[in-house]
Amino acid sequence: MTFRTFAMAGAMSLAAIGAQAEVKVGMITTLSGGGASLGIDVRDGFMLAVEQSGRDDIEVVIEDDQRKPDIAVQLSDKMIQAEKVDVLTGIIWSNLAMAVVPGAVAQGKFYLSPNAGPSALAGKGCHQNYFNVAWQNDNLHEAAGAYANDAGYKNSFILAPNYPAGQDALTGYKRMYEGELAGEIYTQLGQTDYAAEIAQVRASGADSVFFFLPGGMGISFLKQYADSGVDLPVVGPAFSFDQGILQAVGDAALGVVNTSQWSKDIDNPTNAAFVESFQAKYDRLPSLYASQGFDTANLLISAMEKADVSDADAFRAALEAAEFDSTRGDFAFGPNHHPVQDIYVREVIKEGDVFTNKIIGVALEDHADAYAADCKM
Repeated sequence: MTFRTFAMAGAMSLAAIGAQAEVKVGMITTLSGGGASLGIDVRDGFMLAVEQSGRDDIEVVIEDDQRKPDIAVQLSDKMIQAEKVDVLTGIIWSNLAMAVVPGAVAQGKFYLSPNAGPSALAGKGCHQNYFNVAWQNDNLHEAAGAYANDAGYKNSFILAPNYPAGQDALTGYKRMYEGELAGEIYTQLGQTDYAAEIAQVRASGADSVFFFLPGGMGISFLKQYADSGVDLPVVGPAFSFDQGILQAVGDAALGVVNTSQWSKDIDNPTNAAFVESFQAKYDRLPSLYASQGFDTANLLISAMEKADVSDADAFRAALEAAEFDSTRGDFAFGPNHHPVQDIYVREVIKEGDVFTNKIIGVALEDHADAYAADCKM
């Protein structure tokens, strides 16, 4: 399914916003199946920012990758060769990013990642045209490991799906966590039955559980974990405790601690306005995925205000400057085009009938990724 959207400037004329060549954006994201809510939120956050910019010189072509690498590659080829896009964005899953990004940037296209941040693209596989606006995959898990130390956990059981982001997740947790491991499991991507894994947790002697299971996988695990009677504290990244997931998980998530670079209660004017306007437009609270889509679009717009996309060097420099108001407050890229940012500790709470998160601390300040030193641009 293809969607073609033009940002409308309303009463503003092109002359009023500065005559620039139109930028054509190809958004490849997950809009169907178990991971659809993540892609929908990235899309909606991105398009909200484009709409609020008032620009009429951005065209966005949106396609559903169905969470399949081969489909994502086909869509990328189509967008580059037939649609003649200038910029690609949208991919949620790291295995799809690994299939698409190297080929796209090698053809001179810019790729702005609103989510997936595989380690292979942060270190030796970095590229001058690849920018990650979210995080490097390990980051939120590193913060969870740091929190586990502060909480006094000494024997964690850890699990994640067996794909690039899952491997980065457990690597990240172990990089910061100072205790022992009661067990370490890679599950199947898309798995929904976790009875065997929960039985292993029960028998392991663990004092805590760390898991990374995004989307529907996390919903399934948390419900089954709550029903199992295993009474060990759970720590995880925001991906399994995010706004679009919490309502489906329900009471099983209450009190769980998770780590995130964004939260709806980050206190700055841009974030407050984003949360309010997103809720007004889409009738739901935004997730971190929505915030990442919003920031990605605003990064693009900030570059368009300074340079023409046809001048690759100037446009790249404008992206590197990252002169936009982020929902996270201060925003800056490290030398490998990945963010240097604070990562917060959040707790799942209930506000009225709505499950959500509140910040209870900062796990890591001005945190960069572990792979930047291997990046040679």
